[in-house]
Amino acid sequence: MRHILRRIIFYLVALWASVTLNFFIPRLAPGDPAQALLGRFERQGPISPAALKALQAAFGIDTHDPLWVQYVSYLHNLLTGNLGLSFTYYPTAVSDVISQDIRWSLVLGSVAVVISFSLGCLIGIFMAWRRGSIFDATISPLMTFISAIPYFWLALIILYIFGFRLGWFPFSDGYDTTLDIGWTPAFITSAIYHAILPALTLIISSIAGWMLVMRNSMITTLSEDYILMAQAKGLSSRRIMFAYAARNAILPNVTGFALAIGFVVSGQLLTEIVFSYPGIGFSLLQAVQGQDYPLLQGIFLIIAAAVMGANFLADLLYVVLDPRVRLDRGAEA
Repeated sequence: MRHILRRIIFYLVALWASVTLNFFIPRLAPGDPAQALLGRFERQGPISPAALKALQAAFGIDTHDPLWVQYVSYLHNLLTGNLGLSFTYYPTAVSDVISQDIRWSLVLGSVAVVISFSLGCLIGIFMAWRRGSIFDATISPLMTFISAIPYFWLALIILYIFGFRLGWFPFSDGYDTTLDIGWTPAFITSAIYHAILPALTLIISSIAGWMLVMRNSMITTLSEDYILMAQAKGLSSRRIMFAYAARNAILPNVTGFALAIGFVVSGQLLTEIVFSYPGIGFSLLQAVQGQDYPLLQGIFLIIAAAVMGANFLADLLYVVLDPRVRLDRGAEA
């Protein structure tokens, strides 16, 4: 219990540091968001100083206030759930933009990560168990070669073959734009159909990493004394492979899985661009191009919170999977 409390305090401090960096870094970057905003509105006609000041106050970019005043105001807005207004999607609130786009990235990325993690770990387990076989000698170099291909190139290849040449899947968008968004069978079917190629790209590009790490970890684990003891007891190969070897060998992949789930929130930027898929990654690109500081800060904050939350869950999962961790923590207490 004491260890969990220490971890909670650590992640709270890390979250505060992330919020602080999230505030200061955009303000140290070149460019003036107030002038960029002013130029955008001046294209529609002259703007009075009073109107400009009102806009600056609405967007929280009043550069006349001291930096510490802006920082305190920023923290107050975060605690009240106010992430500001987006420059790019004005007058839409940043929270509305993120909540609309993040759902697409979460569904696509989560499904792809879970499938690639599960398949990669299973293939790695069987490769290690049958080490030196034709299966191991063939799959390992093949998957290593595939993992070396940049995933945006892989996305272009998949799009060209299955979308352009064969015409089996659509080129772009996350759904049929002629349909109304809602929980209807037609819309859900269309969304799944449009997500197949982006998900396939993410699965193929990441499965090799999970597989190779699992294979190497399994090979090391199979040489441990407790595996030899289990074999001497006459336990079945299936039980030894999964209950003894795989359970401990999967621990390095648990941390990677937690990080992958956390970074799902950031979206798959290049994949979303190639497939014109609606998601938080594409919104991040638009925010950078438009100097949309409120949207940038909101997206980065969500990413940081998601990664830290996923790592905290990984810490808890380590306690469940590895008895040695529980014993060490019990000794510390």
